[in-house]
Amino acid sequence: MSKSNITRINPQPQWSDAVVHGHTVFFVEVPESGTDITSQTRALLAQAEATLTKVGSDKSRLLMATIYLKHMADRAAFNALWAEWLPEGCAPARVCVSAEMASPDYLLEIAFTAASPL
Repeated sequence: MSKSNITRINPQPQWSDAVVHGHTVFFVEVPESGTDITSQTRALLAQAEATLTKVGSDKSRLLMATIYLKHMADRAAFNALWAEWLPEGCAPARVCVSAEMASPDYLLEIAFTAASPL
């Protein structure tokens, strides 16, 4: 659905999978699988790559990430996977905070902003 140069990817009543405005894409990922921080982080980052691909972008074009961790004790494990996932020299601006999750099963959630050619 497009309205006034805003493209919404898979809009639902409460959210869209991604929203593109101009050449910027905004999206949030929560883990769809996994029981620990490592498996949930890997699943979430794979989902993020798929979303970026849908809008013609990639992880080298990330501009900002807001990372929400259920347990700040998981930060080191998350950071290791994050560093491994990002292309060298392409780390976005980011913040990492401790937060209560919408589901008790989620250990993290990430809000992304990226450049997109759409």
